[in-house]
Formats: sequence, C-alpha cells, structure tokens
Amino acid sequence: MEEEIAVTATTHHDYSVWGLLMQADPVVKGVIVLLVVASVACWAITFEKIVRISWLNGAIRRLAKTRSSKGRGGLSGAVLAAGETELEAEFDDNSTERRFRVENAMRHAFKAQLQKVETGLPFLATTGSAAPFIGLFGTVWGIVNSFTAIAQQKDTSLAVVAPGIAEALIVTAIGLAAAIPAVVAYNQFSVSLGRAYTRGNDAIMDIARELTEEDSPDAQQAKRVRRDNVEPLRAGKPS
Repeated sequence: MEEEIAVTATTHHDYSVWGLLMQADPVVKGVIVLLVVASVACWAITFEKIVRISWLNGAIRRLAKTRSSKGRGGLSGAVLAAGETELEAEFDDNSTERRFRVENAMRHAFKAQLQKVETGLPFLATTGSAAPFIGLFGTVWGIVNSFTAIAQQKDTSLAVVAPGIAEALIVTAIGLAAAIPAVVAYNQFSVSLGRAYTRGNDAIMDIARELTEEDSPDAQQAKRVRRDNVEPLRAGKPS
C-alpha cells in the first residue's frame, strides 16, 4: 500500500526546479516572486551605480584641475560656482574665516552631488539584510506544509514530504541569491563613495586655499609691494 501511495505521489509531482516552483503553495510563490523582483531591482541598481560612480570619479578629477566655473557643468561646475558665490559675498572677516566659508559652501554643493549618486544604496542594504529572512519564512512555510501532508495522508514516506521540503530549500536558495550580490555591491559602492568623498574634499581644500589667497587683501598688498620694489633697469647700470 505504501508503495502505491509513493508511486501515485511521484506521478503527480514534477521534481524539476520549475515544476516544484509551479506546484508550490501560494504563499511560497508569493515569497519567490518578491525575492525575484528584489533581486532584479538590485541588479539594475548595481549596473546604474557602476556607471554613476565612474562618472563621479571623472568629475572629481576634473574638479581637481579646474579653478573656474565658467563653461563648466555637472559636479565641478556646481561646486566651483558655490565657492565663487560665497567668495563674492561681503563679510567683514579675515582670510582664514573667508577660506572656511568658501570650503563649507563647496562641501555642501559636493555633498548634494554625492547624494544623487547614493540613491538606491539603502535598497541594496535592505535587500542584503532582509532577503535571507524572507527566504527563511518561505522555507518554514514549506516545511509546515510537508508535515501537514504527513498528517493528512498518514504516511511518513519520503515521497509525501519531498515536494514541500524541496520547495522550501529552493526558496532558501533564492533568498541567498538575492542577498549575497546585494551585500557585495553595497559594500563595494560604500567604499568607492568614501574614497571619492576624500578625494573631493582634498580638491576642495586646495581650491578654497587658492581662491582665498588670490582674493586676500594681504596677498594683493604683497603683490603691489613686490611690483613697487622692482627697480627699472637704467642705461649703464648693471642688471
């Protein structure tokens, strides 16, 4: 009798991965669909971030080589324009305070550009941390269905519990497949953005120093003194 039940169960189940997914419980199917959608979204964000971070690195390199916002767009133009606007503002301050104001204005503009690149990273972090637990929920649900099938059929043969357990393990695998790339991508992008932020801050410090030194009254006075101290050459006087 047990052999007949096992044969019947085998003939009614397709044990391929696709067949098990199609025969899964509606709750398990819902979990699988959720994980697949999250995985597709994570891959889309990953490819988009690869392009955006490559653009960001190029923009920071251009920023480090540029000292004027004229004819500049994107990140370098926005950051330099913020610094120039703050430099032209009328405040009764010394060169150190002026440099601090210019640096702050440029850093705020730089952070605003970085925030555009960071969009989507929280989703990667959420998927990386939540997907295994969502998959575990589907796993537990599939195992519960397997034990329910044992109670209903009053049979403990492997043919009765195998479909539910297989479905549960597939959900676990899908959860891990969604979580692992998301965690790797999030960590890599976080490191890349941290390095980009450091390089951008270094460039901003150099630009702010040069802008404030050129605009500083002391620097202008020093230039005038050097110019006035240059004695013109006269005929018959050795140079």
